[in-house]
Amino acid sequence: MPYFDSPADGTGLHYVDYGPADGPVAVFVNSAYLGTEMWEQQMLPLAREGHRCVGLDRRGHGRSDDVWDGYDLDTLADDLHALLGRLDLRAVTLIGHSLGSAEIVRCLTRHGAGRVARVALVSGIAPGVVRSAGNPDGWDPEVMRAGTETFLRDRAAFFNDPDAVRDFFALGRPGVDLSPAHVRHLKDRCMVATARASSAVQETIATVDVAPELAELDLPVLVLHGSLDVSAPLETTGRRSAALAPGATLKVYENAGHGLFATHAGRLTADLREFMAVAKAARPVKTA
Repeated sequence: MPYFDSPADGTGLHYVDYGPADGPVAVFVNSAYLGTEMWEQQMLPLAREGHRCVGLDRRGHGRSDDVWDGYDLDTLADDLHALLGRLDLRAVTLIGHSLGSAEIVRCLTRHGAGRVARVALVSGIAPGVVRSAGNPDGWDPEVMRAGTETFLRDRAAFFNDPDAVRDFFALGRPGVDLSPAHVRHLKDRCMVATARASSAVQETIATVDVAPELAELDLPVLVLHGSLDVSAPLETTGRRSAALAPGATLKVYENAGHGLFATHAGRLTADLREFMAVAKAARPVKTA
């Protein structure tokens, strides 16, 4: 089975590895609550085209072990770095959604970019969603804490709230086409993440501030964000990331919400494919 033990504490981490072993490598880093299944409409087409597509189930998510500790950003970043080393992946394109964007940034600043050639931040919470001196328009920390308490009282109700679901996918907006069955599938998969993991990553999200780290990145960065993202508003996350990361490119998906990986799946796959091809041709790859 595709598992390895986290060097941090021995937690069993599950991963998927699709496509040819010698293909260009894309490593997908998931949103909070979801496992690698969230990327099916990106990983499968790219793998069929010859890319090696790898995805890690965060601890407590998907098929990885349910554990109490290790949901801080440093440990999550260390788990990601350990996967790259475990499979000896080189010239990697790291692709992260939501919380996965912050894990990628921390992984790079904590471990260096020796194995990484480029980064795509999809609906990222990086550089941070909480109000701070550098992000005065961010979420009120007290509101976020109250939301976590509500979440803990009834996770199922949280994931099935019709208004939240509508906002997450921007349902009803022009160009948004997602079946009720697909929405139900993703809601059900969110419940697979354990109660401990789900609440712990919420607490981590409330502390994320990687703005200084984004400014340190020295590799191509593509920021892909929906104009109607409620979970990570475009102005305080996507545009800030693109402004902070040197030479970053921002692509805004009009009428897209946080769940654009599903609602705009084909466009996202095409943008990732183009980014990997153009960046590879334009810049030597670091492999040390």
